[in-house]
Amino acid sequence: MFKNRYLFAALVASLAIVLLGTAGGLPARADAGPAPANRLGWTGTWEAAASGTVPALPGTSIRNVVHISVGGRAARVRITNRLGTAPLELGAVSVALQENDAPKSPNAVAGTLRTATFRGATSVTVPAGKDVVTDPVPLAVPSGANLLITVYTPTDNGPATYHRSALQTNFLAPSGDHTADEDGSAYTQTTGSWYYVTGVDVVGSRTAGSVVALGDSITDGSGSTSSANRRWPDRLSERLRALPPHRRLGVLNAGISGNRVLLEGTGPSALSRLDADVLSRSGVRAMIVMEGINDIKGNPNQTDPAAFEDAYREIVRRAHARGIRVIGATITPYGGNGGYTEARETVRQTVNDFIRTSGLFDAVADFDAVVRDPADPHRILPAYDNGDHLHFNDAGLKAMADAIDLNDLHRTRAHSAV
Repeated sequence: MFKNRYLFAALVASLAIVLLGTAGGLPARADAGPAPANRLGWTGTWEAAASGTVPALPGTSIRNVVHISVGGRAARVRITNRLGTAPLELGAVSVALQENDAPKSPNAVAGTLRTATFRGATSVTVPAGKDVVTDPVPLAVPSGANLLITVYTPTDNGPATYHRSALQTNFLAPSGDHTADEDGSAYTQTTGSWYYVTGVDVVGSRTAGSVVALGDSITDGSGSTSSANRRWPDRLSERLRALPPHRRLGVLNAGISGNRVLLEGTGPSALSRLDADVLSRSGVRAMIVMEGINDIKGNPNQTDPAAFEDAYREIVRRAHARGIRVIGATITPYGGNGGYTEARETVRQTVNDFIRTSGLFDAVADFDAVVRDPADPHRILPAYDNGDHLHFNDAGLKAMADAIDLNDLHRTRAHSAV
């Protein structure tokens, strides 16, 4: 029954894409980077921010498993060579639904595999420092589904742009082009990173747009159960999917483990990646900013709260210029962690006071108040601590997501305080 329903939905999706293609603006240009939502209703449903590079995997098919937030009648995939140093040749790209209820399986649901194209071509060369977007892929994708996005790299094009900490089992077929394989038997190796894939958009989702979570390892999900989608943005997505369709938002996780606001660390700083990872994403109407702990405790550590204030003002100014609401999230405790000192704690408290009381942000998500131990407020509540006194277990991440007022994501921006 599922297969029959899917085949019918696929026929409808194919017809819809033909109609959209004749309406103007599609297919997407292969030489264009990600673009804001257009009048045809593209909405961001998944994101992985580029966090660095690793050696390429020539001759390998890489099957990335991505968990989307909102569904639609068709999708398009964003491929990145943003941190590469040479043009990236992709021999083939495919999209499919992952085998039902099997987050650690390389198998596709029968009948769902689609070859992605770029201005009608099945291969593409991505310039160094750039992203490209596929043509619309006629595939009906349910909300909360796992997609298999497979890329084949025939040659060594230098450093591969990737997202290091996927917290998801992904698959490698080291012996040629297996992008068209529904059966995953050729995928004999695994990786915990996402290669080349930086985003997925959907059309026909009837959603109100998307919200981006800009953050570090806590947003990236460090400490959560792997291949289970227990990051706090995943839980936020679950809450939003329970709303009526017109109030649902896609959720884009732009967290990078080790990321900083003020300095380059793991990946570009929050300020330098704001355009690529937030402002240029499809349908963004709100963003949640939770960055700063790595600046405070990292080496070199940042000790001037005014520097954080200036950075937050710049983030808000640039977001407001695009009509995007900004929710400021307080920096969570880390007492007991090796990077903790009383002087650094004073900086954290001062920055949090600014987030709460300055009036800069359109709203505040007080994560610090939710997860701290009332008996020892500079520490995480033991029930939420994953053991390193910095990151959270699944329960702690759920508590953070549940503390966000969903109405704050929908209200019209009321001010432009800078």
